[in-house]
Amino acid sequence: MHDVLPSDMHLWHFLEDTVRDVLSTYGYREIRIPVLEKTELFARAIGDATDVVEKEMSTFEDRNGDLLSLRPEGTAGVVRAVLQNGLLYAAPVRLWYMGPMFRRERPQKGRTRQFHQVGAEVFGAAGPDIDAELLVMCQRIWQKLGLEGIRLEVNSLGTSRERAAYRESLHRFLSDNRDRLDADSINRLDRNPLRILDSKNPGVQELLRDAPVLNDYLGEESLGHFEGFRSLLDGFGVAYQVNPRLVRGLDYYSHTVFEWITSELGAQGTVCAGGRYDGLVEIQGGRPWPGVGFAMGQERLIELMRHQAEPPGEVPHVYLVMAGEEATAGGLQLAEQLRRQVAGLRIQSNLGGGSFKSQFKRADRSGAPLAVILGEDELREGQVTVKHLRDQTGQEKINLDVLESWFKNYLRMLN
Repeated sequence: MHDVLPSDMHLWHFLEDTVRDVLSTYGYREIRIPVLEKTELFARAIGDATDVVEKEMSTFEDRNGDLLSLRPEGTAGVVRAVLQNGLLYAAPVRLWYMGPMFRRERPQKGRTRQFHQVGAEVFGAAGPDIDAELLVMCQRIWQKLGLEGIRLEVNSLGTSRERAAYRESLHRFLSDNRDRLDADSINRLDRNPLRILDSKNPGVQELLRDAPVLNDYLGEESLGHFEGFRSLLDGFGVAYQVNPRLVRGLDYYSHTVFEWITSELGAQGTVCAGGRYDGLVEIQGGRPWPGVGFAMGQERLIELMRHQAEPPGEVPHVYLVMAGEEATAGGLQLAEQLRRQVAGLRIQSNLGGGSFKSQFKRADRSGAPLAVILGEDELREGQVTVKHLRDQTGQEKINLDVLESWFKNYLRMLN
């Protein structure tokens, strides 16, 4: 797990504010779910034979002997919340969430045991139109963040019955070629052979070129859904590639699945993934209800922002330099007055005293473009001295009675 330090918070705020703004323009409402749920919730939803449930969840007994787990993903908890709180009956329901997830994986760059996701879920919309709109929404987020080079891969997993027929055929093929599988693939063979499709082993990938393809097992309805989805993406101008080997690591997916991938983050290149999960609500005890959604990894997007489009950090507009007890008392009151009068004005006051030289060193370290100087002479004259720290403008004296309008005009010029 890791800390997010003040020097990085501007990246997190920019990402979260951007996502929040884009999602709201599409009619999504925020939901906040617990980080702790009953383990059975994830075992039912994700699949008890998956790596997530078998190896990666942080699970423990509480005082009553119940098994609890830190959430490894958000969709199962959102489904539980909408069922418990009767939210499904105003369909379609568009929801989004943001927060930490937990998986006991081997820590590496871009993958830690506590990580953060933004997710969006839609319930009650069965057609390919909502699948496509989700991806248009993602593309808009990348544009707003200033990110480029994120490619989209899509596939269809069909229905559970179609997937079961394909799984049987794939299992036969892989069993006949067991001697060409690595240890990880052999471990997955009987439990979840579809997970072998996203193996990173070059030898396994070479073998898979001759393996059965899921698309050959899809029925007319599944093929029609996928074709409709692709046609809508074409109409929106969203570029994509069909990847017939694309599967998702969680058992609840069906029909449309997708991943947004960058080549700039090495092995951890997937920054957003999701798809349709029409059977999940029923698995969790509701009546059959269509669902679709995605989750994007905040740490990975922030790392990509560092590579491509890091926004400027949020620094104070003003560093307030004060000399003398009277000037300090008057300066702190002036700072409070300006914060009330001038919306958005960021003022950092010098605290703890110090010479003019030491205060100006602090002003420089703060990153503020302006220093407002208030000494006892300025206090008597009803003025402050404004010094421009980042350009050659120099300094000027401003009367206190026009200081509010001066700063309002300054902020307007910045914007």
